[in-house]
Amino acid sequence: MTDAKSDLTAPMKFVARQSIEQVEEGFDLAPKFDADGLIPVMTSDATSGEMLMHGYMNAEALRRTIEIGEAHYYSRSRKVLWHKGATSGLVQKVVEMRIDDDQDSVWLRVDVVGGASCHVGYRSCFYRSIPLGPTLGDVAPRLNFEETEKVFDPQAVYGDAPNPTKL
Repeated sequence: MTDAKSDLTAPMKFVARQSIEQVEEGFDLAPKFDADGLIPVMTSDATSGEMLMHGYMNAEALRRTIEIGEAHYYSRSRKVLWHKGATSGLVQKVVEMRIDDDQDSVWLRVDVVGGASCHVGYRSCFYRSIPLGPTLGDVAPRLNFEETEKVFDPQAVYGDAPNPTKL
């Protein structure tokens, strides 16, 4: 007989992928992580539908997101599990979580405490647009800022913490 308390504290396990039918048409959560153990995640605002960010989850981040209902990611640049908002206070409360047909991509719809998701200070990580149309020779198009005011000051929030953007 299994102790009920140990069942609640045991880490969630995902189902092994056994067939295309199981993955595409079944009820089993059988995520496909890439060679680095990651699955891509698109995150949008639950109310407006605005795309906020793209990130990655490892198995632990996926488990914690499901169990706690707040977005967790895996930072590829820092190589650590990352609870979104733990430092900044800009927590992403998950309203809905979906997985795509072959279970290799996740979509989160979130409410953002504090109103921003981007470490640069903007509401969305997608704060610039790429102009469409013909270009002049081999000159790359110049990006257009669609958000012109930051929601918060990154220096005040993160201080001297290393920037996750790597060149």
